[in-house]
Amino acid sequence: MPEFQIVSDFKPTGDQPQAIDRLVENVDHGLVHQTLMGVTGSGKTFTMANVVEKVQRPTLVIAHNKTLAAQLATEFKEFFPNNAVEYFVSYYDYYQPEAYIPRTDLYIEKDADVN
Repeated sequence: MPEFQIVSDFKPTGDQPQAIDRLVENVDHGLVHQTLMGVTGSGKTFTMANVVEKVQRPTLVIAHNKTLAAQLATEFKEFFPNNAVEYFVSYYDYYQPEAYIPRTDLYIEKDADVN
């Protein structure tokens, strides 16, 4: 697997270097949950890309909606053109797997909405 290396004319600025260092430090110390907060356009995606480059680990990025997922995939492909950046979006808007609850002898049928 090729090394993760950002291809960009930009360098971290403002609060980004401190955020990158802190996030990387926490990853290195085994902290598995972190939150990066910032206003729209503040460079959160670029900050995350820098963290990926520094920790050199395959990374799963999960987005809460399909529009943001597409935007993140596009930006990560631009930042990491020499690495595999994959994009998956479920075509389900809603999915309820079938289930059985023995205590009440209740069977719940599978249900789904597809877009």
